Amino acid sequence: MPSRPAAWASSPSRSTCTHFRRASRSSWPAPETEYCGSREAARRFLFVSTHVPASARGAQNAARHAATQPWLEALERLGYVVRGVVYGVMGYLALGLALSRSGAATDPAGSVAMLGASPFGRPLLVAVVIGLGAYSVWGFVRAIFDPWRRGSDPTGIAQRLGYAWSGFAYASLTLFALNLLAGGGTTTADTTQSAVRSILTLPAGRLLAIATGVVTIGVGIGQFAEADSAQLQKGVKQWEMSPVAKRLVLWLGRLGMFSRGVTFTLVGWFVLQAGLHRDPSGAHGYRGAFIFLLSQPYGHLFLAVVALGFVALGLHSLALARWARLLGSS
Repeated sequence: MPSRPAAWASSPSRSTCTHFRRASRSSWPAPETEYCGSREAARRFLFVSTHVPASARGAQNAARHAATQPWLEALERLGYVVRGVVYGVMGYLALGLALSRSGAATDPAGSVAMLGASPFGRPLLVAVVIGLGAYSVWGFVRAIFDPWRRGSDPTGIAQRLGYAWSGFAYASLTLFALNLLAGGGTTTADTTQSAVRSILTLPAGRLLAIATGVVTIGVGIGQFAEADSAQLQKGVKQWEMSPVAKRLVLWLGRLGMFSRGVTFTLVGWFVLQAGLHRDPSGAHGYRGAFIFLLSQPYGHLFLAVVALGFVALGLHSLALARWARLLGSS
């Protein structure tokens, strides 16, 4: 029997081979594949290849293949465009409010409703439904297949769960836009408040509301972590970008994540307080967070900064429509 390959005997620091190659039927450690590289990477490969049933691997490969279809990735890039417009409208309206001009405190649903009420509302709503529906799918793709390489450590798992949450959130927004397209009416009610009211009617509603608030605060803190340059750069095709474009997209992303972090943290705090006091009227979403900022000392300045961050987030999303690393380019 052939001896153990030298690459497996060497230490990780001395190994230089990092590729797969076909091996003979009798080679060690597996009859089909020989892996050269660090011992830890080899162990992980062997564990996955020997412990995942063939049927599960086949289903996973089929799902991955479906998620890399060019038409779906084109729609996902359209989703980035629609998302950018939605956040840009939010930021623009909030900035007008901060500058004491005609503006409004709104949320993504309010932005979609405003687009639907425009002269070209119907074709815009069609684009919103298609784009946000595809972006919802992209959220689940990021969570499952990890094209941005967040990893499987606690931080990476938390970020991937956030992508799954994004998938559900944008699916809900897609249904809202679809309802508008079908002729349904809009509502000015705070959806966060109504959701907390429903939660508090459950047997363990108070605990669920408190947990929801804590998790939302955690999501807000995670937005600040997401603003880290290394994390943001993992999601773009840097090899296609000029140095100026890299810096611009990085700082647009940082400003956008900062504003989302502030807003989510405030929303989580409102929900937490509503749960603690069993008072759903204290729960507020984006709009409540904007109005809260405006009511503080120097509130116009604070709201202007956050509003500019949402405009930056919209521009960042438009840039990702061009340079985002989707599953097929990861």
